[in-house]
Amino acid sequence: MKIYDTVIIGGGQAGLSVAYYFRRKDIDYILLDDQEKAGGAWLKTWDSLKLFSPRKYSSLSGWQMPPGSFEYPTKNEFLEYLQAYEKRYDFPIQRKIKVQEVFKENKLFKLVTNKGEVFGKTLVSATGTAKNPFIPEYPKMDEFEGLQFHSKDYKNLDNLHQKKVLIVGGGNSGAQILAEVSKVATTKWVTLEAPHFLPEHIDGRYLFNQANNQYFNKETDQQEKVSLSDIVQIATVKEAKAREVYKDVRPFKSFYKNGVVWESGEKEKFDAVIWCTGFKANLAHLRSLDIIKDNKIETKGTDAKEIDGLWLVGYGNWTGFASATIYGVGKTAKTTVSEIIDYLKELPDGN
Repeated sequence: MKIYDTVIIGGGQAGLSVAYYFRRKDIDYILLDDQEKAGGAWLKTWDSLKLFSPRKYSSLSGWQMPPGSFEYPTKNEFLEYLQAYEKRYDFPIQRKIKVQEVFKENKLFKLVTNKGEVFGKTLVSATGTAKNPFIPEYPKMDEFEGLQFHSKDYKNLDNLHQKKVLIVGGGNSGAQILAEVSKVATTKWVTLEAPHFLPEHIDGRYLFNQANNQYFNKETDQQEKVSLSDIVQIATVKEAKAREVYKDVRPFKSFYKNGVVWESGEKEKFDAVIWCTGFKANLAHLRSLDIIKDNKIETKGTDAKEIDGLWLVGYGNWTGFASATIYGVGKTAKTTVSEIIDYLKELPDGN
């Protein structure tokens, strides 16, 4: 029975970041990914997506994304970068492997997959959030007869031409998708509160730097206080603002057969609803460990408190400030690898 020192679940930006810091260590590790090729969750995003940070801040540890035609990388440029990153460092990746359940037996992790069992002394879960989209519950939403899908399933404008489309969600995905859909359809935008557009000179690099400074309690001379939920004015968003597309309204109270019912009681017909309402951590494979509470696992940094040998990387602030970002995950990945090395050295048989 093959026993790895470390098994990493997930070949997206978080899993690759951990693998990068393992590559020069005397560690027998493997990375399991359920996709056919490199790219992780980015493979499933919409065709016209653009990252909202410049290339330097859209790069993983060790190798900056090569120059391109645009300051903000496109989806395809980022996918090409991830594929080249994997090839550059020759990580031990096994593809099309879906981890179904994880157990801790005899101080080892046993992973039950679609291609058999995998065993490891330690485990890094880096499955992100893309497999667990969040859609809020609304009365009678199952009675609505129009199209209804999450942003993760939005690809392009096919089937939306000349339609009336309701877009729900006030973040960057909602703003970018609305900008595109509004060119071919009649749209309305629902947000919980008035959305905040960042000044044109502020983008993802400022978001990361502020988060980093707050995490380490550093003083900063940055005047603007910004949030990861604020909307970055990439070119498509600026163009849509010029067209006065961003006229937000507050949430409706229920669905009906042909559309939604507003708080006033007024009914309005829609052909489609696109939910740009975010994601939650994808932890389904860890349910058998019985340590998930409110869709989170209690951690100290990335180290799971309730079970030895488990680390969680890239799920958001509860696993490290800005750890769900491309640039930010490197810091927590580096610390995670250092902790795993120390943990392995303390095992009875050493490492």
